[in-house]
Amino acid sequence: MNETESPHAGGPQAVHGDTSVAETIHRCLDRLTPTERKPARLLLANYPVVGLEPLASFARRAEVSHPSILRFIAKLGFSGYAEFQAALRSELEARLKSPLAKRHADGAEAGGGDDLLAQYAEAAAENIRQSVASMPRSEFEGTLNLLAESRNTLYLLGGRFTDAVASYMYMHLRVLRPRVYHVSGPPVSWSEYVLDMDRRSVLIVFDIRRYQEDLVRFADEAAERGARIVLVTDNWLSPIAAHAEYVLATRIEVPSNWDSVVAMMTLMEALIAALNNRQWPRLEGRIRELERMRDHFESGEPLEPKPESDQ
Repeated sequence: MNETESPHAGGPQAVHGDTSVAETIHRCLDRLTPTERKPARLLLANYPVVGLEPLASFARRAEVSHPSILRFIAKLGFSGYAEFQAALRSELEARLKSPLAKRHADGAEAGGGDDLLAQYAEAAAENIRQSVASMPRSEFEGTLNLLAESRNTLYLLGGRFTDAVASYMYMHLRVLRPRVYHVSGPPVSWSEYVLDMDRRSVLIVFDIRRYQEDLVRFADEAAERGARIVLVTDNWLSPIAAHAEYVLATRIEVPSNWDSVVAMMTLMEALIAALNNRQWPRLEGRIRELERMRDHFESGEPLEPKPESDQ
């Protein structure tokens, strides 16, 4: 297998280390030929099942020739179809791991040792380093551009654990800009949010392994209504990647039965910092007015008129 190129390089990106097949496909989509994009998009939309079928079946469903499939997987860094399928099988096992499965697979004492705190901290720090190193800057900048466009309406949604990250991001964004919503409540009430989505809507959805079907269905419906999707996920990629304009993949494995969102949280804080820096001339007045209103509500004193220069 070839070595991975830099995320900023212009050539095809080969699979390497813990970079998943799906993540690699997403990064190099723009560099594939129109014929190669057919199996790529088919695989992302039915991941990883289609890639586990016989070569003839994959080619027939993608409506391309056998050699086209082989050229496509060669651009991903595989020497043959068997190696490609072996990688997909390994990923399938990893992406479906439950806390119980992780404990049995990793040993009786996940993360055991003399200094678990140090081990865990080092693993979390390494997740941040790997996530940043493998993040295509075009994905980060593209997401930042969507956040910075004030005419866009932003919706944030997460899963059982990742909704805490969505909520954190929402709390910051609503200070920095208007038209920001946190999709909350039971899934049956989510339809009230998707009802108003259109081409000026941006859905930022957080979904990591043991991916949630309700999140996938919500993203499907949002995409149908023209919303642009930003997916924040792990390196195996949620099925929502099939609809996503930008995919921000982070590393989540630590010496624990549970996955970590430390790298994901770091990425969100970096986006917040970048948005703040880019728009500070406009934000300064907005934040000053917010602080003025907060002082009023906390003190109970009458709200003083805004200074003439701010009106």
